[in-house]
Amino acid sequence: MGVLTATVEGVGFWAHGLPSWDAAQAFAQSGALPADAPSRPSPQLLAPNERRRAPESVAVALEVGLAACAAAGRDPKHLPSVFTSTQGDMAITDYMCATLRDEPRTISPTKFHNSVHNAAAGYWTIGNGCMAPTTAISAYDASFAEGLLEALVQLATGSEAVLLACYDTQSVGPLSGIARSEGVLGAALVLSKHTPRTDAVQLCAELIDGEPEPAHGSLSLRYAGNLMAPMLPLFDALAGGDNCVMLKAGPHRLLRLTLSGAVLSRAERAP
Repeated sequence: MGVLTATVEGVGFWAHGLPSWDAAQAFAQSGALPADAPSRPSPQLLAPNERRRAPESVAVALEVGLAACAAAGRDPKHLPSVFTSTQGDMAITDYMCATLRDEPRTISPTKFHNSVHNAAAGYWTIGNGCMAPTTAISAYDASFAEGLLEALVQLATGSEAVLLACYDTQSVGPLSGIARSEGVLGAALVLSKHTPRTDAVQLCAELIDGEPEPAHGSLSLRYAGNLMAPMLPLFDALAGGDNCVMLKAGPHRLLRLTLSGAVLSRAERAP
């Protein structure tokens, strides 16, 4: 694979204690936490009743997706999308397995349709009236890197812009001993071929051999217990950190990201 490039037009972020990208940037740069942060994402794409009933995995994916599109000034109705999650919604998976074991006739149709790995993508396309293609990906601890690669390849093969949304939630049940995950974490990027603004960040990606170093950024350390934590070095960089990031992309493989533009300008202005 050669070098793939994109412009970061918009960013969305949600985690317990940091319910927006502005809050995440402020924390990464100064350690400041907002007061009275909500305990749960509340995506306005859904009607109020649906918003309350939606699983956290869906809620956080929609929340960050909408935020990234708003920041980019893009209509989500026209964007192809990539949704990536390590485990989907483990709480629903655990419920499904336990109910099928104990009381299979009582299984909830609503939880059943939320159990599929592309549930968030389905809510997104239906809620936005979006007819553009959408992809759902899981690749264990390489899930974010593989989702980003998919989005970059779509740009390289004809798409003008692509939404990438990534998320994971709390693990529960027997599987949590194998794939432990803490809290709720989600982020999204709107990536494009072009540079619509002078303050936009440009990203170059290349697959190389190697293993990732331990992450030391503020966001990476705070949310290290979530299964989507492998994405956080990039968001620490976007918030004003390093201009080169290594993400795990599979066994003994790395996705090397080089950032320039607004990130470089911040680094040059730093005292």
